[in-house]
Amino acid sequence: MTVTATEFKAHCLRLMEEVRRTRRPVLITKRGRIVAQLAPPPPTPRKPWLRLRGSATFVGDVLSPVVRENEIEALR
Repeated sequence: MTVTATEFKAHCLRLMEEVRRTRRPVLITKRGRIVAQLAPPPPTPRKPWLRLRGSATFVGDVLSPVVRENEIEALR
C-alpha cells in the first residue's frame, strides 16, 4: 500500500493498525517519491528452550540405567 505524506499525517493511527493487522508495509510518498516505509516489527525470537519444544523423541526405556550393573564396578 502506498500513501502520501499528507494522507499519512491524517490517518496515521489507522494505518498503524492496518500494518499490525495485515503485517504488510505501507510506503509513504512525498511529491511522488517514496520517502519512508511503515513496517511491522520482526517477530520476537522465542527463548532457546522453547524452540526445542516438540523436537525430542524417546528411544528405548528412559527409566532403565544407562550402564549395566556389572559395568558399574569397573567405572568406580
